[in-house]
Amino acid sequence: MSSMATLAVGFGILALFALYWDPKSRTSPALWIPTAWILLAGSRMVSLWFENPTDEMMRTASQAGEGSPLDRLVLTGLLMLGIIVLMCRVHRVARLLKMNWPLLAFFGYCALSAFWSATPDLALKRWFKAIGDVVMVVIILTDRNRTEAIKRIITRVAFILMPLSVLLIEFYPSIGRAYDLEDGYVTNIGVTTNKNMLGVICLVAGLGCVWLFIKAMRDSRRRNRQLLALGAALAVIAWLFAVTNSITPLFCFVTGAMLIVMVNLPGTRKPSNVHIAVAAMLFAACLVFVFPEIFTSIIHLFGRNSTLTGRTDLWKALTGMDTHPWLGAGFESFWLGNRLEQLWSIFSWQPNEAHNGYLEVYLNLGWVGVLLLANLLVTGYRHLIEVYRRDPMAGSLRLAYFSAAAAYNLAEAGFRMLDPMWIFLLLAIMAVPDTTTREVWELPLDESQVLVPVGYPDDDEQVFARSY
Repeated sequence: MSSMATLAVGFGILALFALYWDPKSRTSPALWIPTAWILLAGSRMVSLWFENPTDEMMRTASQAGEGSPLDRLVLTGLLMLGIIVLMCRVHRVARLLKMNWPLLAFFGYCALSAFWSATPDLALKRWFKAIGDVVMVVIILTDRNRTEAIKRIITRVAFILMPLSVLLIEFYPSIGRAYDLEDGYVTNIGVTTNKNMLGVICLVAGLGCVWLFIKAMRDSRRRNRQLLALGAALAVIAWLFAVTNSITPLFCFVTGAMLIVMVNLPGTRKPSNVHIAVAAMLFAACLVFVFPEIFTSIIHLFGRNSTLTGRTDLWKALTGMDTHPWLGAGFESFWLGNRLEQLWSIFSWQPNEAHNGYLEVYLNLGWVGVLLLANLLVTGYRHLIEVYRRDPMAGSLRLAYFSAAAAYNLAEAGFRMLDPMWIFLLLAIMAVPDTTTREVWELPLDESQVLVPVGYPDDDEQVFARSY
């Protein structure tokens, strides 16, 4: 039975790609490098496919900093390939990075913080791994057809990881299900290592599919075929949300999807409306935290206790620990050694993150890191508003990922290396050249369009604009 199911899912994945495929769209073959990176980040490292996910959860505190040589080899190989691609696009990469100095400042401080870590060698290794996230995002954003590159990343994640998760949960439960130390019962994890990560993949893929669905409704070319593929993917994502019982990603998905729809309604395509929507969300969040009874009622409504499954107790323990308030423990260095052993002796579910992205940054990087992150988010919001002014459709996707990440990090640690939420947040907030005046990033030309030279910004590339 499982063999037949595997064959059916395989044909189903191919059918989704065939339905959505557009022969006139072109992207660089190099896009498969970030695709592989994101698929690994959104599922499991190579070594984890050869062991039970529960075994990973049952590791000791002394093993927490250890990694797999096989995983290092795979990730290093992808990183090196990515760097080679960027070297071939040096002029475009230089322009992009120049526009994103807050990102460079944040990662520069992360590298500096490794030197006051208790394990500087490990911190630097993790920093290089974190740089891989940036390299992959830059490859996507410097593709000649940036819009199509983003679409392909979304569809590859949705069309591959979602059906495979259903297959593993239903027909390979020894792989697709695991005992959750936090909740105390068997949970559905699909291709990932825990239910929260499965929820994150559903979140990022779901928001992308909602955006593509609306985009396809406005495009007469291949509309029905693409709507069928995206509708099937969204149905699978809805089923996974139902069986995963991961409330935070589900809440963020609903919020982000509503934003995509709202800011694309006729008569609402104004940046001021975006500001109002975001301000309303922030105001609602403030009300929840200012009035605890509202918070408790909402949590009970979703079947959770007022401690957020132990999160509030963990937050109290973390804020009471002895850490440097301004500099932190060093990049990705807090959850190691004696601190981890102490926390695991208190919490039987063995936390390895703060379950709050902002607190996680504070623990590792101190207030300096928090301020640099805040600067990155504020400037990133300005960048996505600039994109929204030029292209409301593209801006709505960035807004959805930005809002989802901001909300998600209230209950989970998503500002971390190799986290899909972090990768898609970077896609949302990084500044990009104005495609209407600088470079051609849209779909290939048809017979009615003519290329007209508009400038020569680099020695090895000529910039063209479309003439109709």
